[in-house]
Amino acid sequence: MISTNPIRISEVAKQEILETLSTNKIPDVYGLRVGVKGGGCGAQFLLGFDLPTENDQIYVIDKIKVIIDKRHLMYVIGTEVDFEETEHGAGFTIVK
Repeated sequence: MISTNPIRISEVAKQEILETLSTNKIPDVYGLRVGVKGGGCGAQFLLGFDLPTENDQIYVIDKIKVIIDKRHLMYVIGTEVDFEETEHGAGFTIVK
């Protein structure tokens, strides 16, 4: 486990993540995967619960296990995971 945190998690997102883990009885071996899909101008951020692999770095941020593929690390450093509720619905966002 690494001690410096490459990303931030807002207080609202933290509560939603912990509630989701508890409500869905997601085992402790899973963590919150943060990464990217695609490349260049078409890259999109990924967010979901997953198992770590040998290519991953594992961080504990605000009591949440965060999994980041080593190849994605430079793309996600400095981002913040947040949770927003709008008239169109609610969901997680990643802000750079």
